[in-house]
Amino acid sequence: MEQKNAMNTSPRPGAPAAPNAQASSSGGASMFSVIVIVLAFVVSYLVYKFVLGDGSHFQGGVNTNQPIPGDMLGTVYSGGNIVPILLTMFVCVITFSVERMLTIAKAKGSNSIEGFVRVIRQKLNSNDINGALAACDQQKGSVANVVKAGLMKYNEMSRENTMATDQKVLAIQKEIEETTALELPMLEKNLVIISTIASVATLTGLLGTVFGMISAFSALAQAGTPDAVKLAAGISEALINTAFGIGTSALAIIAYNYFTSKIDELTYSIDEAGFSIIQTFASQHSNRATV
Repeated sequence: MEQKNAMNTSPRPGAPAAPNAQASSSGGASMFSVIVIVLAFVVSYLVYKFVLGDGSHFQGGVNTNQPIPGDMLGTVYSGGNIVPILLTMFVCVITFSVERMLTIAKAKGSNSIEGFVRVIRQKLNSNDINGALAACDQQKGSVANVVKAGLMKYNEMSRENTMATDQKVLAIQKEIEETTALELPMLEKNLVIISTIASVATLTGLLGTVFGMISAFSALAQAGTPDAVKLAAGISEALINTAFGIGTSALAIIAYNYFTSKIDELTYSIDEAGFSIIQTFASQHSNRATV
């Protein structure tokens, strides 16, 4: 009998299946990212070809001529073949930022995180575990899922009579850590794409500028006679790539820092609630042991 009870008190038997669920979720996220990037490139190329390259933005109605002075769309088109790539990065930053915003808002739950953690601590202080579980069901989201897993383990360990208090505390802590490890990747996915764009967009813009400068000076060399006006026009068109790349990079950096700060807030809330659960269990059961 003692052997059977010891086997039943081991950490949850379903834990080994977690990596498979995480791998399947990661595969779905990767497929979503690939689809978004491909669609963003297709849309960007169509915008470049048929919107920016429309003849109405150029002198003589032909997009091989100089853009009409003051027409930004024609000027951007003159940036060359790097423009669709920069447009793709810009669309990806916007798309993944909206997707992360919706995901993090869902992870927070229906009410404020601070209020939820406060309610959980109050319920724990009054030893109302069922009330805390009800608060988790009402809150929903990633933080509530982690707290609920810890509370359910709390109940399980409260009914367990064959383990020492330290072992029970470790079991609760392990349950919270495992659930957190399953929830956090869902919050952080696609952030690596935003951070990559933040680094690559500026370099891509500079590459487009270099290509534009090469073209401008090559055309000047073939003409034979220096033309300062044409050279200045070619350089200004080439610099469009740099401006576009820097703007996209700045937007990506802002989005990345914003979302990482929001994820840090959620992580801190999870740690705070988990610490309260563990401390409450340890204090109450150590008091029982002394009595």
